[in-house]
Amino acid sequence: MPKKVHQSSIRKALINLIMLITAICLSLSISISTYLSVKEQKQLIISKLVILSEIVAFDASNSVINDDRQTEEKRLKSFDKIPLIKNIHIYSIEKKSQQPAFFISFNAKKTPPVPLKIDSINELKTPNIVNDHIELIRPIYNNKELVGYVYMRGSLESLDDYIKQKIFIDILLTLLILVVVYFIAIKVQKRIAKPIEQLSMLLQDVSKNHNYDARAPATNVKEITALSNSLNIMLTRTQRQLKRHEKDKEEIKQLNQSLEGKVNQRTIALREANQELLATLERMHQYQTQIVENEKMASLGQMVAGVAHEVNTPIGLGITSSTLLRDKLADVRISFDEKKLTSNQLKRFIDEGIENLDLIYRSLNRVADLISNFKKVAVIQDDGAKIHINIHKLISDILISIHSELIVKKPTITINCPTDLIVQSKPEPLQQIFQQLLLNSIIHGFVGIENNKIVIDIEQAQEHIIITYSDNGQGVDKTIQHRIFDPFVTSKRGQGASGLGMHLVYNLVTQALGGRILFDLEEKQGTRFIITIP
Repeated sequence: MPKKVHQSSIRKALINLIMLITAICLSLSISISTYLSVKEQKQLIISKLVILSEIVAFDASNSVINDDRQTEEKRLKSFDKIPLIKNIHIYSIEKKSQQPAFFISFNAKKTPPVPLKIDSINELKTPNIVNDHIELIRPIYNNKELVGYVYMRGSLESLDDYIKQKIFIDILLTLLILVVVYFIAIKVQKRIAKPIEQLSMLLQDVSKNHNYDARAPATNVKEITALSNSLNIMLTRTQRQLKRHEKDKEEIKQLNQSLEGKVNQRTIALREANQELLATLERMHQYQTQIVENEKMASLGQMVAGVAHEVNTPIGLGITSSTLLRDKLADVRISFDEKKLTSNQLKRFIDEGIENLDLIYRSLNRVADLISNFKKVAVIQDDGAKIHINIHKLISDILISIHSELIVKKPTITINCPTDLIVQSKPEPLQQIFQQLLLNSIIHGFVGIENNKIVIDIEQAQEHIIITYSDNGQGVDKTIQHRIFDPFVTSKRGQGASGLGMHLVYNLVTQALGGRILFDLEEKQGTRFIITIP
């Protein structure tokens, strides 16, 4: 539902705009005028008070010198007729101390006396306005010799009266101007709004009755006349367009009749094409299924080849050793039967038998380890319930447990993990994951024993833990990067590596912990894994 827009008439808007502009202009002009007038009036009062204080200082010089208080008191009483003056103090300079002392004072009627201002002489040498009064002090000289001071306190009541009178006159003048402007605005809005109303009525008639023959008349406003001319042009073009539209409708009607036959023909052709497309899609689905099965068989064949290769080597060594041992045993038996068996021959047989048995034991133990790892990869069992684990402590314990393997390459291991980070997870899979990653860096990543670095970053993101494991080793061979999590994939075939480590890590992360692991293919130096677990 569209939002309802507040509407107002152009008459009201025009009058309000004119009155608003007038009111703003009057307010600004009256405010500035009043401010300047009050400022000028205040300066006149201060100047007048300064002149009066100079007169009093000039007249009081003889009285201060002659210590004539009565004469000066009579003179000061004459200021009772001046409303501006409220208080006058005269201070004389003592000859011994050269300090000002009270001489005489004057207080206007109904005006309380003010405290002596002897301590404020320096501050009041320039006029000072306090509340509604002006205070100032002027020196008294006799032949350029300082003999005293005059303190004068004047009232600003006349300024307040002037401000009130000025504001009253300004308000009357503003009201008068606003009334005149209001009547002028009414005449202006009638001249502008009436042609607009005529145009509005014309448009209503056109939209309601579809009377496109109507035309807007000329007006006495240039802009509205231009609008009327544009509206007339639009009505003329609309009328022509409607006639053309009726003609086009007839043509379209005839075209539709001819198109129906063509559509029926194209529909039949399209139906046949769809049937062919469905058949093609069915064949493609069969091909796709066959390709998936081929890939599964290829992966299975590669895994079987890996198992056969890893198991065949120790079994072959065991068969060779057992065969050799059997031959040696036959020789010893022949010598024993013929009573030609010597102690040296028996000792050599025992030593070689022990070596062969050790080789058979190691080979069978190697096969057992391969079968055990393969079973771990094939079936990830539930490694216990989830408990609260301190990740930093878990990693530290793992580093201690495999210290003998780490000391070979002497890597610098950095753990960026809060020491108080507690997560709820399964400890056994986590321990196997970190242990396998660390051993992979030692066995496959690092070539020398210098500048080897391992960085483990762990951070908590809402309901997940993100583990970033990286080293600066030689990285993963490009030929196996995309198959790094597949079983029996290794770059050290025949060097003791089975290729089950990263596949075991992948199964532990995804199945035992319900997370995901990514191998960073864009890492230019070393290896980088990103593990996310809940």
